Amino acid sequence: MEPVIQSFLAGFPVLLLHFVVTLGMLGIGVTIYLFVTPYRELDLIRNGNTAAAVSISGAIIGMAIPLAICMATSVNIWDIVIWGVVTLLIQILAYRIGDVLLKDAPTRIENGEMGAAILIVGIKLAISFINAAAVAG
Repeated sequence: MEPVIQSFLAGFPVLLLHFVVTLGMLGIGVTIYLFVTPYRELDLIRNGNTAAAVSISGAIIGMAIPLAICMATSVNIWDIVIWGVVTLLIQILAYRIGDVLLKDAPTRIENGEMGAAILIVGIKLAISFINAAAVAG
């Protein structure tokens, strides 16, 4: 039983550090995302716009997936930070890809068009899974 306790005592602080760093990066990524989108998702959501809620949810999940893989495959904090920044940039670009593929996506989200929001989420998640797989190598 003592080796298990020793392992826990040695590993738990590392787990917490990795978790906090990854969660912090997710928060930074979501904040940047909120600034690069031309509409204010949180205001739209507060006013009952479901399409905006779906879109931002896709962005958050889309960022979390590759960050989780970065954390799972990392050898240290710098591994998480370096690859996490790369994955976040790719995910933020995923929004722009959705905007190009779907004519006038920001206006459609602002107008509450669920079809547009669902397609954008699909694009974000597809890129997220590919992004995560690339990081996992």
